[in-house]
Amino acid sequence: MRPLVTEQILKERLAGGESLNSIVKGSLLTPSAKDHIRSLEGADSSRSASSGLAASHATATPPEPIVPDYEYKWTPGSDPKTPEAIAAFFVSPEIETLKQRMCNIGWRMWTREYTDGNGGNLTIRVGDNLALCTPTLVSKGFMKPQDMCLVDLDGKQLAGRLKRTSEAMTHFGIMKRVPEAKACCHAHPPHATAYAVAKVKPPSCLIPEAEVFLGQIGMAEYRTPGTPDNADVVGEAAAAGHMSVLMLNHGVITYGKDVEDAYWKMENTESYCKTLWVASQLGKELSPISGKQAKELIALRKTLGMKDYREDWKECELCDNSDFRPGPQCALPTTNVGSTDSPVDESIVQSITDEIMRQLAANAK
Repeated sequence: MRPLVTEQILKERLAGGESLNSIVKGSLLTPSAKDHIRSLEGADSSRSASSGLAASHATATPPEPIVPDYEYKWTPGSDPKTPEAIAAFFVSPEIETLKQRMCNIGWRMWTREYTDGNGGNLTIRVGDNLALCTPTLVSKGFMKPQDMCLVDLDGKQLAGRLKRTSEAMTHFGIMKRVPEAKACCHAHPPHATAYAVAKVKPPSCLIPEAEVFLGQIGMAEYRTPGTPDNADVVGEAAAAGHMSVLMLNHGVITYGKDVEDAYWKMENTESYCKTLWVASQLGKELSPISGKQAKELIALRKTLGMKDYREDWKECELCDNSDFRPGPQCALPTTNVGSTDSPVDESIVQSITDEIMRQLAANAK
């Protein structure tokens, strides 16, 4: 009859120096004893793996650090043509990943209050004549991957259960003119849109990050959203070298090499305009960096693969913000009251003083 080995017996015999194999051989093990053996084997395996991993780390060359890259790359001439090929392409793993990324970015736009109602839209170019786009009349904060649409660059919808956004044509106005525009982001962030409504072009050379990641912000005249005219004026503004464009009386559109990059530029634009708005209320003149320093930032843009049409500008032209009016200046005039160049009208000052004295005298009676 085989001896019965419980968990307690097993532990005692192991503690006494017996090997596990000699204890198990010819024995009948209880379930708890089997569980204990499995736990011992798991611990040995973990220790072995840890030892091997540590050894590999000690001897192997660490991998080269990488920069995240979300750009979708396709082979020119490979656009699917038949309905069956288009349908398969639309649900392929690579496209499903892009759909999910669009939903995530839509949620970020909505939570940051860049969109209201069903406003804003996103596009990603996925072929010579193909793009993914967000649907119409759906809040950007609550989109699902199955809501996305596949369209050609003339706006014809090829796949998707929901109708495409009408403003996709504005995005394609950029993509057709700017090959490096692989994705676009349109939204209505409050501070940047305020500049667009006031028709105020944000000044340059004030914050390095804006100079590097945005360059000079452009402006496009108002046209009815979704129309060919709007696509033309916005596309021309982007083609002139602006990666971020204020659409007058409307909102903002940005482009990038991928949809994450395009969205980042939307954040950059809104943050920059918000900072300018706050700074302009402080009663001080906004002081730009020098033209030489601006040249250095343009050179940095080139190392990041971004063109800048200002590359050949003179230093004195780069930071010319003479057209920008920052708002009320709180500083008092430095000239002496009574001098010929004083901006103060002495007669008004005297009238106000006389009225104050009159009312004080009347109240004293």
